[in-house]
Amino acid sequence: MRIAVGISGGVDSSVAAYLLKKQGHDVIGLFMVNWEEKDGSCTAEADFEDVKRVCTKIGIPYFSVNYAKEYYERVFKYFLTEYKNGRTPNPDVLCNREIKFGPFLEQAKKLGADMIATGHYAKKLEKNGKFYLAKALDENKDQSYFLNQLSQKQLASVLFPLENIKKDEVRKIAREVGLSTAEKKDSTGICFIGERNFKNFLKNYLPAQQGDIVDLNGNIVGKHEGIMYYTLGQRRGLNIGGVAGKDNGRWFVVKKDIRNNKLIVAQGDNKLLYSNGLVASDMNFIPSIPQENDFDCYVKIRYRQPDQKAKIHIIDETHIKVDFYQPQRAVAEGQFVVLYDKDGLCLGGGIIDSTF
Repeated sequence: MRIAVGISGGVDSSVAAYLLKKQGHDVIGLFMVNWEEKDGSCTAEADFEDVKRVCTKIGIPYFSVNYAKEYYERVFKYFLTEYKNGRTPNPDVLCNREIKFGPFLEQAKKLGADMIATGHYAKKLEKNGKFYLAKALDENKDQSYFLNQLSQKQLASVLFPLENIKKDEVRKIAREVGLSTAEKKDSTGICFIGERNFKNFLKNYLPAQQGDIVDLNGNIVGKHEGIMYYTLGQRRGLNIGGVAGKDNGRWFVVKKDIRNNKLIVAQGDNKLLYSNGLVASDMNFIPSIPQENDFDCYVKIRYRQPDQKAKIHIIDETHIKVDFYQPQRAVAEGQFVVLYDKDGLCLGGGIIDSTF
């Protein structure tokens, strides 16, 4: 079988390619350039050098494809619009749906690939002609959260070679094989844009409009640099000094008043930080919409959050209402809520539109 591996220059995709080659498949490496900058902030060139070394070591051909235009149009514009509206988007989820499993899949087919593969920690299951997404064996590294928008067609075309392998074993394999990426640290930051000062990065695209930071009574306690740079529950970077009549308790963002350009804060673990539930849109159900309109399951409202029990009500094919069994802190509009059953099957996910 010919398999095109999305190889990023990191240890996970490197080992994924090696394992497939070892299994006897005809493997090719595809490196995606999805962001371009002239200031050297993006690590694409250095990552591609690692790709060359890894593919040469494994003994597979490699190609580079440029999707910077597609990424900007399909992911980054949405990212900017959401921030401008005071929400907190998750571009990594859209990048998977729109790029890694979109144009990338099309390019792989053009190269004669039967399937694509990635270094994601996630599991794919097939039953009665339908494809299911589940948590990987290494739940500490599980990335099914970021794959919640994949369609049946996309899932049908992908393999996850690391689905039953733990991270420390992946690094051990890389060392034993002599891959140059064996000790390379895991990438963080925005998908394909990488690690950088996030506030300074956003300023290049969304001009800052300074405004007041106010307490729950409307008293001005500080100044913000631009309301889109802050998120619900944020504590660091508020730069609120001593306030007359207030104790020295920590301040947290509890609300963003977009219309009046005010950042609303409170001291301590204020009840306004907690939500009893949410409404989500753009739901993608895996493998299909459940037959029952109301059911219990587990949800994540952010990556790496422990599963939270909730009651789901399906409003229509693309909207759900989620009632938490325990109030949840700092539920950010624009992020994804992802649903799981008790066995770790991902039932799908959608964008958090509002909380209550």
